[in-house]
Amino acid sequence: MRILGIDPGLRVTGYGVIDVEAGQQHYVASGVIKTDSDAPLPHRLHTLFKGLNELAELYKPQVAVVEIVFVNVNPQSTLLLGQARGSVLTALTHAGLSVMEYTALQIKQAIVGHGKANKEQVQEMVKRLLKLPAPPSADAADALAAALTHAQSSKMLNAMAHTGLPAGARRARTRKGRTSWR
Repeated sequence: MRILGIDPGLRVTGYGVIDVEAGQQHYVASGVIKTDSDAPLPHRLHTLFKGLNELAELYKPQVAVVEIVFVNVNPQSTLLLGQARGSVLTALTHAGLSVMEYTALQIKQAIVGHGKANKEQVQEMVKRLLKLPAPPSADAADALAAALTHAQSSKMLNAMAHTGLPAGARRARTRKGRTSWR
């Protein structure tokens, strides 16, 4: 399965592409789509739309994963980021991709092990998980982390489906040391 991860932004949108084969994740590509901050907003949104459609055509992913971004400091920034995210989602669905979404907290928890991880920690873990020679840029690392999160979630859901366990089932040890499921 090929996964396209996206870290949306109006100025810089990160992307990362991974392949998942036999439970192993393999790096394919990563980078950023930059918009001209002097261009009118519609042109910037079109740059994102066009860039994501080109990525979908070039890499032919089966699924896209987009980070759910929250910005509460500046209402204007939040509005602009929401418009960029809308352009991203529209481009991905226009390309025929199913789109999964994860919060930054979920992604950091899955990749680093705690939701308060900083950018450098995410970059280092992405480097390790994908066996890269150097950490990717912050935006590309966030996109790759989103793709890795979905790969891990898919792996867990597939494992549960094959065991016949309901989602949310928990393993518990009995008094005699046996494993039981609740």
